[in-house]
Amino acid sequence: MTTIQLPQPPRGFKAKLWRIPIWFYRMGLGGLLGKRFLLLTHIGRKSGQPRQAVIEVVKKDSQNDIYYSVSGFGEKAQWFQNILHTPQVDIQVGGQKMSVHAERLSINDGEKILSAYAEQHPIALRELSKMLKIPYDGNPESISKMAKAMPVVAFHVNKNLP
Repeated sequence: MTTIQLPQPPRGFKAKLWRIPIWFYRMGLGGLLGKRFLLLTHIGRKSGQPRQAVIEVVKKDSQNDIYYSVSGFGEKAQWFQNILHTPQVDIQVGGQKMSVHAERLSINDGEKILSAYAEQHPIALRELSKMLKIPYDGNPESISKMAKAMPVVAFHVNKNLP
């Protein structure tokens, strides 16, 4: 079985480009990115300081108030490592801010989420797979490899908070 080698998260100038969407939210323009993206505010595991990242929402479970995202850079992504350390985080989807609890899903549950995403957004998944150099040909084995390489995270909205 071949393991997927994900690219390194961007550094330097490229990292600055990846951070541009954060400024949309900071300027009150997060709604322009729609409900397919969220602004994640998490706590740095080393610094203890608030950090932010914009990540794609791959699925929303409206009935249970859960947003699902994928760590495209796998376990190396700083935001992913930080939420494992401190899972109580805040998200903003469009103009709505929420306190949530982040949970890493099992590989099996991740496969289900990615399969649903593949059905709803096949072109986006193919483009993501090219960018991250993960082979995807539409079959379940491809989805399984992706779920093993890219952890899926559930953001459960805290209902007991205002």
